[in-house]
Amino acid sequence: MSWRAHLSLAYTSHAALAPGRRRTALQFTHDGPLRVLKSLYPEGAGICHNVLVHPPGGLVGGDVLDIAVQVGEGAHALVTTPGATRFYKSNGRPALQRTHLSLAAGARLEWLPLEALAYTACDATNHLTMALADDAQLLTWDVTALGLPLAGQPFTSGQFTQHLEWPGRFLERGTLGAHDHRLLDGPLGLAGRRCLASLIFASGSALPRAQREGVLETTQALLQAAGGEVVAGVTAPNDHMLVLRGLAPVVEPAMHLWKAVWAHWRAELWGLRGSPPRIWAM
Repeated sequence: MSWRAHLSLAYTSHAALAPGRRRTALQFTHDGPLRVLKSLYPEGAGICHNVLVHPPGGLVGGDVLDIAVQVGEGAHALVTTPGATRFYKSNGRPALQRTHLSLAAGARLEWLPLEALAYTACDATNHLTMALADDAQLLTWDVTALGLPLAGQPFTSGQFTQHLEWPGRFLERGTLGAHDHRLLDGPLGLAGRRCLASLIFASGSALPRAQREGVLETTQALLQAAGGEVVAGVTAPNDHMLVLRGLAPVVEPAMHLWKAVWAHWRAELWGLRGSPPRIWAM
C-alpha cells in the first residue's frame, strides 16, 4: 500500500500583547500521515518553532509526500524533523518528497529537516523549490547519505535524485545512481564518500557585497578551524545567495559542522543566537 500525504503550513505575524512586539502564528491543514507538532516559542513570540512528523517513518515505492510552506509578511518560522527521512527499497515504483517554500516580503524561514537516508535499492526523488519576495530570507540545508555504511548496508543498487531550485536564480539537480562508480568513487565526484550536504542562505533582495564577503571570510575560517572528516567549501553564486557544500564519509561529522555554520550564519546575518532546537538533542 502506498502512502500519499499533504501538509500545508501557513505562518502569519500578528501584534503581540507586549507593546511593539510581534507574534508568529501557525495554521495548518493535512491529509494522510504527515503532521506538525505543537508550536513552540523558545526564542520568544516572534519565532515559531515546529517539528514535522511522518508517522510511517520512511518512504517506499509509490509514496508521495507534498509539503507546502507559506510564511507571511514579517513572520519567522523554524521547521525541523525529529529524525532522518528514510527512502527505503523500491517495489518497482518511485518515491517522491516534494516541498515548496514561499516567503512574503520581510519573512524569514529556517527549513532544517534532519538528514535524508537513501537505502540501497531505493528509487527516490527529493524535490524542493522556493519563492522569495523582496527582503524575505531563507536558511535551509540538505544532508543526504547513500546507504548505511556503518551498519554494513552500502548503497549497491538503486538511485536517488536531488532537485533544489529557486526559479531564475539557482538550480541544482542530479541523480546519484549506485552503478555510477565514476561519480560515486572518482576523484572528481564523491571520491568514495557517501554523505553530501548543502547549506543555503537565500535573500529576496540582494545582499550588500561587504556583507557577503564578510560572511564568506568568517565561514572559511570556521571551516579551516574545524578540520576533521568533512571536505567543504563556501561560495556566493550570485548577489542573493550563500552556498556551503561538503562531502563526508557518513552523516555525523557533516551534520555537526552544518549545525555550527547554521549558528554562525544566524548570528552574522540576523543577529540571533544559534541555540539548536531541543529535538536535535533527543
